[in-house]
Amino acid sequence: SFNFRSKDKLKPFYDLVMSITAEELGHVELVSHAINKCLRGSTSYKEPDSTPLGSAKDARLSYHFLAGAQGAMPFDSTGNPWTGANVFNSGNLVEDLLHNFFLECGARTHKMKVYEMTDHPAARAVVGFLLVRGGVHVVAYAKAIEVATGVNVTKLVPIPSLNNKSFSEAKKYEEKGVHTKLYTWSESDFGAIDQIWKGTHPEDNLPLEVIQGSPKGFPIPVAPAVEEEFAPGISPEDFKEIAKRLKMAGNITD
Repeated sequence: SFNFRSKDKLKPFYDLVMSITAEELGHVELVSHAINKCLRGSTSYKEPDSTPLGSAKDARLSYHFLAGAQGAMPFDSTGNPWTGANVFNSGNLVEDLLHNFFLECGARTHKMKVYEMTDHPAARAVVGFLLVRGGVHVVAYAKAIEVATGVNVTKLVPIPSLNNKSFSEAKKYEEKGVHTKLYTWSESDFGAIDQIWKGTHPEDNLPLEVIQGSPKGFPIPVAPAVEEEFAPGISPEDFKEIAKRLKMAGNITD
């Protein structure tokens, strides 16, 4: 979006990129909270000689324990960190749209596999939701390429299938029409996406809808302390003392 050329002339495409970018940033936060939830309770506080982090040695990716205090980290599932190499921007509108379409299709494949790997309720809840919203992005880029080139790319959908009926955590969102809505994430800007996000959904022929603004959010979950990650530097008693000082300073009430 920063490098987008001819924004005025190509405004519907720029608005589409901005809309999906804003949503994807929200998805990063959503996945981070899910990872925190999945890792919660995997260890418990004990004295250092009692190996409170002993279970981490058998973890497929132990960096969450060694460097991240059991929180989300900007790595892929094998521990490769995100870098500038993850960003693709050729400067050619059609090529960029096609690349994004390809990435969204691949991401859907990965989400389906992750869903089938775990029955953790937090993981499935998030992946189910992302299957639906990722499907929106697949269709959005397909329609954008069609507007730009005249080629009906929606005929390539599904690659893979956009059908979510086998995923209970995704199906419930589709029943609410979540898969037909695209948000501007602004009360006044980026409304030109209605020149792309129009017509019907290729999966069930329901009418597509542009929503000016953002969907209703939810409170950010509060993650509890993980004292064993800081032993012997900060013990539970230390946390109590810090909280006591903050309370005296008037920064917290409880």
